[in-house]
Amino acid sequence: MSQFMNEIQSVTDLTTKAAVIEGIIAILLSFVLSLVITYLYRKTHKNGRYSQSFVHTIIIMSVVVAVIMIVIGNNIAVAFGLVGAFSIIRFRSAMSDPKDIAFIFFGMAAGIACGLGFYLLAVMFTIILSILIYILYLLDYGGLKSTYKSLRITIPENMHYENVFDEIFEKYLDYYQLKQVETTNLGTMYQLNYLIAKKEGIPDKELIDAIRAKNANLKVSIGMVN
Repeated sequence: MSQFMNEIQSVTDLTTKAAVIEGIIAILLSFVLSLVITYLYRKTHKNGRYSQSFVHTIIIMSVVVAVIMIVIGNNIAVAFGLVGAFSIIRFRSAMSDPKDIAFIFFGMAAGIACGLGFYLLAVMFTIILSILIYILYLLDYGGLKSTYKSLRITIPENMHYENVFDEIFEKYLDYYQLKQVETTNLGTMYQLNYLIAKKEGIPDKELIDAIRAKNANLKVSIGMVN
């Protein structure tokens, strides 16, 4: 009887050791894959500075999801318990870029695959999707041919601004629209605010120099549209 119990204990120990090893592999692999995902995110991010905390969040969530999937296994009761526990969590942070949400799901999917033991699938999924995302980034798929910008022109008070710059705009721009007119410098000048899209290959300096020749060399600025 004691020999039988010792054999059962030995099998249990081996099972526990195997589960621990699988868990460590899943955690480390999900961490490595999330590093690949976040590197891709940093490489393809276009909206100026990105948030370091968001990059860390993707890594942490990938590892946490992997551990959750290990804990759940085939236990439905545990799964429902975790759903109830996590249902009290509320995320209040608004995403500035819809693509950020996709990268969160990307990291979570890699973590789920690692947690369920599909290591090869997790690696293949991460590599293939990363390549596809990078190809979309290189091709600028879905991007606009012309980037809309804001143009601000300061003119003297005695200048009639209606259609005064139309000749220049027709030469350098694909699109322009006067959005706002306001007084500045204690009412001695006007500021015209336009929404514009330059023709391909036209540098900002060339457009600004042409306008300065018309507005008595007063202030002209070009900026990005929010």
